[in-house]
Amino acid sequence: MWWLLPCILGFIRLYLDGVRVLLYQLFNRSFTLPDFPKQNGKVAIVTGGARGMGYEVSRHLASLDMHVVIAGNEEQEGLAAVKKIREELNQGKAGVMLVPERRTEDGFELHFGLNYLGHFLLTNLLLDVLKKSGKPGKCSRIVIMSSATHYGGRLTLDDLQGRMCYSAHGAYAQSKLALLLFSYHLQDQLWVRGDSVTVNAVDPGMVDTALYDNLCSPAQLAKKPFAKLLFRTPAEGASTAIYAAAASELEGIGGLYLYNGRKTESSALSHDQRLQGKLWKVSCTLVGLQ
Repeated sequence: MWWLLPCILGFIRLYLDGVRVLLYQLFNRSFTLPDFPKQNGKVAIVTGGARGMGYEVSRHLASLDMHVVIAGNEEQEGLAAVKKIREELNQGKAGVMLVPERRTEDGFELHFGLNYLGHFLLTNLLLDVLKKSGKPGKCSRIVIMSSATHYGGRLTLDDLQGRMCYSAHGAYAQSKLALLLFSYHLQDQLWVRGDSVTVNAVDPGMVDTALYDNLCSPAQLAKKPFAKLLFRTPAEGASTAIYAAAASELEGIGGLYLYNGRKTESSALSHDQRLQGKLWKVSCTLVGLQ
């Protein structure tokens, strides 16, 4: 029965993190975005930009006159989002959470593959363009969407795909921790080379989106009466990501973990440089990068 212990611990950690976030949101108002100047000439690529928080990020950045590219899995969904944004201005799927054990087309565990590896690969494929586009005083910006669940995350390098013991809760938390490890390591690499690219991670809080559709039945029942009162709306959840992408006071500043519009301290494990380097090497091997 020992093999059940990681699954049970992952379950407990994730829900404890959730309770902590809800208590914060109960007594603290959502971050309110300041007014930003127009961002003419800038380009933003928003993964999962067709729905939920991603849609709100796309819509807001487009309203600032950024050229927004929506990246996702469903072409028609993306086209519909573009049409809707255009109509509004004229008057992922970027992530998954708590899904049953499934694999991507390449055989990766779904949380790890979709939430983390896909973004790791896309970012690396765009790095040359980002470096050329950035310059002192006008850096290119990478914004990574993490989560408070990373605090309970554990990274098992010899079983990243959860084949020994699968826990949906542990797998989700692991993917969000991996995103933070990646963002910090990438920023360090960019700083060493003197590249004008910043990398910041954001935590949207607990937001009322379709991500929670895979909660277990008791959790679904518990969520419904409190969602409207305690959860953030998609627009509120997107505000910190928009802030990280557009705020002038963050020009040239990277390596941050932002929550509710403020710099916050992420877990001690996320700052483990040895673990960051090991994950980077493993990730490069998995996606076929040198």
